[in-house]
Amino acid sequence: MSWLLLLGAILSEVAGTLSLRASDGFTRPGPVLGVVVGYGVSFYLFSVVLRDLPLGLAYAAWAALGTALIAVIGIAAFGEPASAVRLACIAIVILGVVGAAAEHAELR
Repeated sequence: MSWLLLLGAILSEVAGTLSLRASDGFTRPGPVLGVVVGYGVSFYLFSVVLRDLPLGLAYAAWAALGTALIAVIGIAAFGEPASAVRLACIAIVILGVVGAAAEHAELR
């Protein structure tokens, strides 16, 4: 269940970040509300996750997967460059989180 809540925290943070981009420097009220709600839900869910998952693992997954997802969305939706190096780095970030999660599972 903690992993599902962590996924929710990640997706909420990504929604907040996309709203931040759309807020045009906090000049558009709708996207500003999306920022506040997205980050608020994300931090709440993350705080609940920390009851069960170690801080280092949870934060690594939250930050890394959110960053990787935003990078992929930037490429797909906003035409940001998709160089081989950028794609390889995104893959490395994801592999790092998978490795940390696998190690956590083995230690339990």
